[in-house]
Amino acid sequence: MKRVITYGTFDLLHYGHINLLRRAKALGDYLIVVISSDEFNWNEKHKKCYFSYEQRKALVEAIRYVDLVIPEESWSQKRTDMHEYHIDTFVMGDDWKGKFDFLKEEGVEVVYLARTPEVSSSQIKRDLYDPASVGDNQTDHSDINTDPGK
Repeated sequence: MKRVITYGTFDLLHYGHINLLRRAKALGDYLIVVISSDEFNWNEKHKKCYFSYEQRKALVEAIRYVDLVIPEESWSQKRTDMHEYHIDTFVMGDDWKGKFDFLKEEGVEVVYLARTPEVSSSQIKRDLYDPASVGDNQTDHSDINTDPGK
């Protein structure tokens, strides 16, 4: 059985995440997704999530491509995970290209997949924060009569 692993925060889950997980699963038989814990996100990445680790875990576990979800507690965990879970292929988005090549020393293939270009959690956050950009993709329903008395 070929085992694949990927890491991420997976906050504000979107179809770019699904594309990554689908493509990662296609590289093997068993996909492990390692989700950054709330503490790791805050203390090491200086990132606050909208959803808690448990909520993000439940969302990712519901995706059919995913076989196992575990927490990420430290940067150094990647090396030990390769051995503990008998990993064949390590997968990340290509925005991390070259950053995890050191895992080849652990005997795993390292693959960087192209991101889905038109979507990212950061872009979603920016769009939701900027009221001018939110209305751009919405349909105007002002002509619809919502008064039940008419």
